[in-house]
Amino acid sequence: MTRASLESLITCPRCAHQKSETMPTGACQWFYECESCHTLLKPLPGDCCVFCSYGTRKCPPKQRNDSCRRETT
Repeated sequence: MTRASLESLITCPRCAHQKSETMPTGACQWFYECESCHTLLKPLPGDCCVFCSYGTRKCPPKQRNDSCRRETT
């Protein structure tokens, strides 16, 4: 079994600010606030989380071909 990579570079579509973030392992992250412009990012249609939409790597569940759960906090 391949181990999921937990680091992803997330890019804000509004201001292009980038930040390396550690992705949660047990759930998909539904919201992310850009620390530069404070835009609240949500997944694009068809994506399960902000990392799948705006990150350099898909979320750990997608990397493992698992189903995704949304993180509520």
